[in-house]
Amino acid sequence: MKKIVSALVLAGMVGTPAMVMAEDSPHTLSGNVTLATDYIFRGISQTGGDPAIQGGLDYTHSSGFYLGTWASNVGWLEDFQLYDKGNMEIDLYGGYRGTIGESDFTFDVGAIQYWYPGDNKTGGFNDADTSEIYGAVGWKWLTVKGSYYLSNEVFGFGDMSSPTGGDADGSYYLAISGSYPIGETGVTLGASLGTFSFENSDQADYDDYSISATYDMGKLSTVTKGVTVGLKYTDTNAEESVWTDTNGEFLGDDAFTFWITKAL
Repeated sequence: MKKIVSALVLAGMVGTPAMVMAEDSPHTLSGNVTLATDYIFRGISQTGGDPAIQGGLDYTHSSGFYLGTWASNVGWLEDFQLYDKGNMEIDLYGGYRGTIGESDFTFDVGAIQYWYPGDNKTGGFNDADTSEIYGAVGWKWLTVKGSYYLSNEVFGFGDMSSPTGGDADGSYYLAISGSYPIGETGVTLGASLGTFSFENSDQADYDDYSISATYDMGKLSTVTKGVTVGLKYTDTNAEESVWTDTNGEFLGDDAFTFWITKAL
């Protein structure tokens, strides 16, 4: 799953300076690399509590149009979905964002494909690849976002009453989040509250929340310009019997995550 949350995802929680392609050009490229003690996406650990290395690359046009890709190692394909082989998540996304008139309100609409390359499952399990469309409205430091799923399976979940799975399209995730900078200190405090509803898989439904703090290391020295460190606490009310992998790891358990990101 994603966004580093996401990254944490963790990489998605921190802004990265843009690399302008040419002076006065409407095109910009930005990138980042992250090391994290865990990859937690919407409250659920994607690495079973193990560390993650992540990276992303984004293209943005001055009109508001954007495209990007992001990747991370994961552990749940083999440990939770019983893939024969698979330890990568690759996200491809694009959309359009901007300001609503001359107000403090912003919008962001787009689509994302979560791709999990790997061998066929052991048998009887759904595909992990997931298609999502999303829309968000922001006001200063506050954002409300809704994600709607179009794929027959959503992160491996389908109709639990059907031996062939599927029928998970229509699942959704809703969240409200805030990111508030503390003056010129370089510290930004964050919090989020979300709810995940799986179509035809009610047992998998859960709510999650998080609180976080990040620090811009560029405030200390030019040597550390573009480096951000962060600490995040997450928890869920996910059903342990549903969200425990084959190693006995409860993926929705409360956890602290530390990460460091370098903008490229």
